Amino acid sequence: MKYRRVLLKLSGEWLANRDKKLSIDYDLVTKLGKQIKKIIDKKIQVVIVIGGGNLWRGSSAEKNGIPRSKADYIGMLATLMNALAMQSILELQGLKVRVLSSIGVDSKIAEPFILEKANKYLEQGKIVIMAAGTGRPYFTTDTAATLLASEIKSDVLLLGKNNVYGIYDSDPNLNPNAKHFKEITYDKILEKQLQVMDSTAVAMARDNNIKLLVFNIGEENSIINTLEGKGIFTIVKK
Repeated sequence: MKYRRVLLKLSGEWLANRDKKLSIDYDLVTKLGKQIKKIIDKKIQVVIVIGGGNLWRGSSAEKNGIPRSKADYIGMLATLMNALAMQSILELQGLKVRVLSSIGVDSKIAEPFILEKANKYLEQGKIVIMAAGTGRPYFTTDTAATLLASEIKSDVLLLGKNNVYGIYDSDPNLNPNAKHFKEITYDKILEKQLQVMDSTAVAMARDNNIKLLVFNIGEENSIINTLEGKGIFTIVKK
C-alpha cells in the first residue's frame, strides 16, 4: 500500500443495527477492528472520526424546539459515546487506541485534542479516534473529518458509506439506473449538488487538495480493498 496515514470517517448510523434494535452493533465494530488491525500491521497510521446519528439526530431535535447550537452540542456528546465504545471494542483486538475530544471532558473519559499529541500517538502505532467534531456548533462531522485530515496531513480521507459503492449521479437505492462515478472532481460534486458530504466539507477538501475515497463500508475487507485499489469505489480529486 502506498499510504502512510489514513483518516477513516464513519457515520453514526453505520454503527447501529435497527433490526436488532442496537444503537451499536458490536459484531459489526468487531469486524471493523479486524480490518483495522490488518492495516496497522502494514505500518499504516489510522485516525477515525465517527458521527453520532445512531444516538442523536440534531435535525429532529430542532423541529421539536431545541436550538440548533444546543442540539449540536448534544450530538458532540453522542460522538464521544461512540468513540469510547469503539475504543473498547478495538482494544479487544489487541489494538492500542486513544480517544481525543474537541470539547473539554474529564481526563478519565478522553484527552483534549492537541495536534502534537495526536501525531505522537500515530507515530507510536496507536489508533486515534477523534470525538466531538470541531467542538463548535453548525459544523458536521464531515467537516470535522476534512479539517482533521488537513491538519494531520493524512494521505487520504476514507469515507465509508452504508450500502453505497461510492458516488452516483442519483440515489442508487431509489434509481436502479443511477450512474456510478469511478472518479470525479470536487467542483463537479458542488456543481451537481451530489449528496456526498456537506458543501463546506467538500469545499475544504478541494481547497486543501485532499484525496477522498468513497466506498461501501459494509463490504467484506472493504477498507483494505479500497486502499489497494480493488473493488468498486469512487476517487475524488481536486
